Order: sequence, then structure tokens, then C-alpha cells
Amino acid sequence: MSTPVLTSVHYYPVKSMAGCAPAEAAVEPWGLAGDRRWLVTDESGAQITQRQRPRLALASARPSAGGGIRLHAPGVEPIDVPVPDAAERGGTVTVRVFQDKVEAVPAGAAADAWVSDFLECPARLLHMDDPAVRRTIDPEYSRPGETVSFADGFPLLAAAQGSLDALNSLISEGDHAEEGPLPMNRFRPNVVIAGTEPWAEDGWRRVRIGEVTFRAVKPSKRCVVTTTDQLTAVRGKEPLRTLVRHHRIGNGAVFGMNLIPEHTGVLRVGDPVEILARIP
Repeated sequence: MSTPVLTSVHYYPVKSMAGCAPAEAAVEPWGLAGDRRWLVTDESGAQITQRQRPRLALASARPSAGGGIRLHAPGVEPIDVPVPDAAERGGTVTVRVFQDKVEAVPAGAAADAWVSDFLECPARLLHMDDPAVRRTIDPEYSRPGETVSFADGFPLLAAAQGSLDALNSLISEGDHAEEGPLPMNRFRPNVVIAGTEPWAEDGWRRVRIGEVTFRAVKPSKRCVVTTTDQLTAVRGKEPLRTLVRHHRIGNGAVFGMNLIPEHTGVLRVGDPVEILARIP
């Protein structure tokens, strides 16, 4: 195999919306700068993701002046959403991300109306104002004080091109071969790495990407979002059907590895990747 290399970087300003693929991105303690700092919820404060509303894949968020975002979606006029001030919004409100209760700042009536119109259901948009304190990582996999944004559970998700190639080969031999080959965006990774053996990431324990070192803490258990075409929001059977048959760890189908940064820095496309420690 060739020397592993970072081939792309991705961050998603609003959880479950389409994201950005810059040439470089800053690594903060809780993830890539700007990644999943915004969240769509229902009126009760429960997160809305592509699990419930695959249509979210059709909306996109891009950074705008002052740290805000600009939202785009088919059939809806774009809107600029500034970073909300907690004092001006009357403080924070409690939202639910899986089992976690997290304080967040409402984006305001105009943003709420935009996401509600697009999703065709009552919805709200909220912002995580201080990721250093708002949501801690599962202590089974983290150290005291380590936090995460509105991501599913960990600061970054790494995916390997070799594993995707192997998965697509398996899909081509299965009952739903017409759905493949699948693109990497089905897995919504933060970093994509080429030059490794298929599934090698399952055994990583520490990895250096460019100037930043990470702990590899847990393979990523995959859900129905991976069956959603990120360009059309249409759902199929793959890749879950094939992962369940061919790549399970414990009771879950997995693809990719969750990472926690050991320090800050900058990731750049083309950075070398070094595996520092593996499962013995």
C-alpha cells in the first residue's frame, strides 16, 4: 500500500444538512471549526436529523460574515442567519441530542420560519454558543473535560477510501447491486484517508494527520442516514444491508472511526497520515 494521505476534509455547519469541503480546516478540541454548531429541533427541543427528515440532505449551510451561516434549499429563498446572542434571546433553551440534554441559543423567528417552511413541519434552529462547556463526550471513551458539538457523539469521524472500495465491491455482488457504487458522502465523514487496507481503521488507537494527533476511540455504528442519497434525499437499502452481513462489530454495522483530538492544529488536504498505535 502507498503512504496514507488525507484526501478531503468536510464540515457540516448545521447537523444533517449538506456541508463544506475546504482545502484546510482548523481542529478545535470539540471538532473541526464550524462543524455542527447549529441544530434543527422540533417544538419540544428534540433534534431533527435525516433519520426523521431525509429532506434535510437537500438543504445546505455555508459560513457567512461574523460567524453566521447562509442557508440554501430548493424552493426556499436563501437566508442569512447571524450568530444569536443569548442575552438578546432571553437565555438558552434545552435541546435533546439523543440522550444528552444540551443548552443552546435560539436563532430567532426568521430562521425558525425558514426551516419550518422547508421541512413542512414546525421546527426551530439553534446554535451552540460555547462548545467548551455545553456537551461532554461519553465518559466511557473520553477524558474528563472533553467536549463535542452537536455531532452524533465524537469530535471527528474518519473514513477510509479503501474501506469504501471494499464495501462497494460487496454491494456489487449483493441483492441491491443497482444501488452501487455509493459515494463517500453517504457516511458524512470529517476526514477521508486514502492508502490504507480495507477496514484497517477498525484497529487504530492513535493516528497523526498532518500536524494533529488523535485518539481513535470507537468504530462508528451506522444508521438509516447512510441509505439516503445525499443529492436527492431518496432512500434505498444500501449500504446497511451489506454492512449488516459483512462488517459488524458487536451488535452494529460499522463504517469509519471516531476520533478525539489530543491538541489543536490545522488539517490540510494532502497531509500525510501516520498510524501511531493499533489494537494489540
